[in-house]
Amino acid sequence: MVFKPGYIKLLQDGTLLERVNEIEKHFTHCHLCPHECGVDRTRETGVCRGTNRAVVSSYGPHFGEEGVLVGSRGSGTIFFGHCNMKCVYCQNFELSFHGEGHPISNERLADIMLQLQNHYRCHNINLVTPTHFVPNILEAIYMAAREGLGLPIVYNCGGYESVEILKILDGIIDIYMPDFKYNVPERGERYSKVIDYPEKARLALKEMDQQVNGLKVDGKGVAYKGLLIRHLVLPGGLEDTKEVLKFIKEELSPDCLVNLMNQYRPCHKAFEYKEIAKGLSFMEYKQAYDYAKELGLKLA
Repeated sequence: MVFKPGYIKLLQDGTLLERVNEIEKHFTHCHLCPHECGVDRTRETGVCRGTNRAVVSSYGPHFGEEGVLVGSRGSGTIFFGHCNMKCVYCQNFELSFHGEGHPISNERLADIMLQLQNHYRCHNINLVTPTHFVPNILEAIYMAAREGLGLPIVYNCGGYESVEILKILDGIIDIYMPDFKYNVPERGERYSKVIDYPEKARLALKEMDQQVNGLKVDGKGVAYKGLLIRHLVLPGGLEDTKEVLKFIKEELSPDCLVNLMNQYRPCHKAFEYKEIAKGLSFMEYKQAYDYAKELGLKLA
C-alpha cells in the first residue's frame, strides 16, 4: 500500500484551504502558542519575535535526525528562525534567540518543500521549530500540494504547543516529533522561561497522540505517520526525566517512539547555571536509559 498524506484528502475536499483561512487570523491577534501574546504581528512582535513572514535559516536533506526519518535519502529539514521558548542551553541559539535566517514568502516556502521532494528526494518534509509560523506553513503546504507535494509532514517542535492550534493541524501533520523537556514547572521556568511548560506539553502530547497514535514505518523502516517524542537528559535532572518517561508510559500509545538523548553539552547561557554548566555523566544517562527500558518504552 502506498501511503498518501492526510493533507492530500483535505486538499481535495476543500478542508485544507478552509484551515489556511482559519489560521491566518492569528497574525493580527496571535494565539499560536500558549503564550497567547495577542499581538498584531503585521505591526509588532511577541515573545517569539516572529513577524508575519516566515524566517528560514537553512534547508536540505539532513542525516543527523532519527534513523526512522533519515532512511537512505535524508529527512527534508527546514530550519525556521526564532522560537517561542528561551532555553538557556539551546545549541541553536543563533536561530532561536537571534532569528538567524532570511524572511521568505509563502510561495518560496512551498518551492522549498517541492525542491526537497523532487530534487533531493527526501523521505519527508521536516519542519524544525514551526510553531510561530504555522499560518505560513499551512499556506505553503496548500500551494505545494496543488503542485504535487506528497511527502509526510513532520512537525518538529519544542512541546510548548496550543491544543487549539494542534486541532487545526489534525489531518495535515503526519508525524509529530515534540520535545518533552520537563515535568517539573520550576525547571521549565528556570531553564526555558516558561512557567507552565509541563501542563501545556502534557495536553499537547495527548492531542498529538490522539491524532496520529504510535509511530508507523514502511517496509524499509522509514516512518510515515505517528508520534516520536524527544527528551534531552540534563545534568542533575534524573528524577524529572523519570517523571517524563512515566507520563509517556502511562498516558500515551505504547507504540510511541522515544528518543532519550544523551548529547547535552553546556551552550549559550548554560554556564550561568552551575548545575547544568557541565556535561551529562555516563552514569546519569545510564540510569535514565535503564529506567526507560524498565518501563518497557520503545526507544529510538
